[in-house]
Amino acid sequence: MRHVLQAILFLPVLILQGLWVAARAQRLPPAAGPTSDRIGEGAPLRILMLGDSSAAGMGAQTQDEALMGQLAQTLSVDFDVQWKLIAKGGVTSSQALAMLLASEESQCDVAVVCLGVNDTKNGVSTREWKRSYAAVFAELRRRGARQIIACGLPPLGTFPLLPWPLRQTLGARANSLDKHLQVLTAGEPAAVHVPSLFEMDPAMMASDGFHPGPVLYSLWGQGLADVIRAQR
Repeated sequence: MRHVLQAILFLPVLILQGLWVAARAQRLPPAAGPTSDRIGEGAPLRILMLGDSSAAGMGAQTQDEALMGQLAQTLSVDFDVQWKLIAKGGVTSSQALAMLLASEESQCDVAVVCLGVNDTKNGVSTREWKRSYAAVFAELRRRGARQIIACGLPPLGTFPLLPWPLRQTLGARANSLDKHLQVLTAGEPAAVHVPSLFEMDPAMMASDGFHPGPVLYSLWGQGLADVIRAQR
């Protein structure tokens, strides 16, 4: 409630700052490369990643340097990894759900979901956010996922691109949605919430000050790999 009142109080400033950020923000392309591949030897492991710009690898030059590539490479030591990526910059959870439903039918053992930043900055209601995310879980279960990793929202309150009070307001909103995500995953037997454990060090972020860089994607991928291995 506090972040809502704060947003109302600073609304004129937040609107102007949002326009300023949008005008100055560097437009990064998604990471180049295939959106599906196979790598490694060992027990077969099918991974589906669904998400926004972070899943799409914005901030990395190629998919090998991006989150999906880093995760697949780490797991390839132990598994025959067959992966598929469904991601697009700027999508909200409801838009990602529509992408998933429209995608070619594909079964998976593990699903990784990276969503929430655009719901935060676009003012998507908590009710709609929870409904869309729950529907994503249901569709992933229908596709065979026995392990669903819901990536926690990043600490927007520390992002170097965002000025105050926009940074503080979006940070509070992201924290609120992430708490709802924790509750949602707690009620989903196949899902686990993996919090964002990395400090947004500008040196590890992309040149736009908003997306992860290859080093941060590597750390993130290794962390997700550890969670996947621990549950298998």
